[in-house]
Amino acid sequence: MDEYVKDVREEVNPIKLLGMIIPLIPSLMFRLTGTLIRFKSDANKAGKVFKNELIKQGIDKETADELTLIYLESSHIRGYLQGLN
Repeated sequence: MDEYVKDVREEVNPIKLLGMIIPLIPSLMFRLTGTLIRFKSDANKAGKVFKNELIKQGIDKETADELTLIYLESSHIRGYLQGLN
């Protein structure tokens, strides 16, 4: 059993692992950027629908603007990243 664990540890070489990951970074960054742009676009569309529905229900424009800003706060990635610090 101990020999098997030792063999598995030898197979996981950090340098080889890093060498496998580094070439994937540009494509991952490209995909992530596309996903974030799509996410923000969808959030902005949802914010417009939300605001229009509030106005349709009789809420004044200024209040609808404030509520829409609060609604869209959840789509700000920077706020989540600052929370990780």
